[in-house]
Amino acid sequence: MQFTNPVIPGFHPDPSICRVGDDYYLVTSTFEYFPGVPIFHSKDLVHWEQMGHCLTTEEQLPLAKSWSSGGIYAPTLRYHKGWFYMVTTNVSGMGNFYVKTMNPAGPWSKPIQVAQDGIDPSLLFDDDGRVYFQSACNGAIYQCEIDIDSGEMLTESRLIWGGSGGAHPEAPHLYKINGQYYLMIAEGGTEYGHMETIARSRDPYGPYESCPHNPILSNRSMDNQIQATGHADLVQAQDGSWWAVCLGIRPVSYPYGHHLGREVFLANVTWTADGWPIVGDAGHIHPLMDAPELPEVRWSEKPVRDDFTESRLGLEWTFLRNPHPSCWSLEERPGYLVLHGNQVSLNDIGSPAFVGRRLCHFSSDIQAAMEFEPLNEGEEAGLTVFKNEKHHYDLAVRREDGRKVIIFRRTVGSMKVEEMRDCPEGVVVLQIKALPEKFEASFQTMDSKLSEMGWGETHLLSTEVAGGFTGVFVAMYATSKSEQATPAYFDWFDYEPVN
Repeated sequence: MQFTNPVIPGFHPDPSICRVGDDYYLVTSTFEYFPGVPIFHSKDLVHWEQMGHCLTTEEQLPLAKSWSSGGIYAPTLRYHKGWFYMVTTNVSGMGNFYVKTMNPAGPWSKPIQVAQDGIDPSLLFDDDGRVYFQSACNGAIYQCEIDIDSGEMLTESRLIWGGSGGAHPEAPHLYKINGQYYLMIAEGGTEYGHMETIARSRDPYGPYESCPHNPILSNRSMDNQIQATGHADLVQAQDGSWWAVCLGIRPVSYPYGHHLGREVFLANVTWTADGWPIVGDAGHIHPLMDAPELPEVRWSEKPVRDDFTESRLGLEWTFLRNPHPSCWSLEERPGYLVLHGNQVSLNDIGSPAFVGRRLCHFSSDIQAAMEFEPLNEGEEAGLTVFKNEKHHYDLAVRREDGRKVIIFRRTVGSMKVEEMRDCPEGVVVLQIKALPEKFEASFQTMDSKLSEMGWGETHLLSTEVAGGFTGVFVAMYATSKSEQATPAYFDWFDYEPVN
């Protein structure tokens, strides 16, 4: 059998994986979004279901000072003697820390900080009880030993490898395999020159011998739908086979532009006669690859419509930084998501009234039914296709010069273009049609046909244009400068992949 890459589409970068029996668990980065670090579960390495988040409280994940693409960087997930450990970096505060639990669905512990500098931390639990902590710092990989109960450094940080010569050595993972220590890292930056390299030693502190056929994974300079592969993690399946998960991107057109973000890809790992790993097809990953020989377990698909009748938001929903509790509610009007706009707009670095989900498909139909009769001048509510505060497309209802209007606004850097029409009272259905190269915006009321408002290029919301490390979100939002904001009532939200 074969499977299709990516195995987890949309903005899910920096994957890390561990196995417990015949269950697999995987985490990814979240940067300035809350809750932080989604955790996924699989039985066959191909089909994944989100089961929770590792960071669900403001104590675990303070994001008030987080800039766009700040916050949580690459996590590592490990399992040892009944406990799951997720170690990561909050670059906007706290630095390196880890949380732990016996139930990966949560809740997870309070954060335990580690004083070693750097980013992209990782853990190795050695056979003799020692716990080694690695991170990327000053263009190299450093390591110390820690007390796993307290996070205290038991040794000083020591440089253990500077990489094979590529830029930005980062994302270290240390494994003990057949009595040797293998140190696998990412090099080349998380860009089109991204690659994965490896070295080994008989001692955890080295010296490390670089693999003679590095990089062991890279799609650089290839005519391939998948680019920028790297930041990998290894896992051995229960049948003895080896696999790697890694990040990659899928550019839409030339000149290259990717807007879905960095996604999770899977590939087999083979070992040479002299004990070196090779990922995928001679170090390359393809859209279609041979699947693991494990019993296939598929999860039920998410329904297209969320009608907000549950007492809690689904796991796919995400806030921009730590949300203000007064800005959203599922209880104020049962069966509705209610948003109360605050003075933070989508153009600001802050916590607007924002409830969004990742755009995970090149083509999808997105709709939301909204009741919103703005009373205060300038306040608005609607849908946004959001990359960051300087790059987003907004389809919204607003109070403008005493009138209720509907707008479609394209914000690209310092440039803003806005279309505006009068909007009748009553329910408005806002529609965003996502296509590989553009987003089309339209709306419909109870008494009117579908009306087109305009479109915007996906390329202008790509990382190549907008910068940063995140992907596009589609979100319901509200803003208001009034202390008595008019509530926006969202009756339902549809997300339907196409083809």
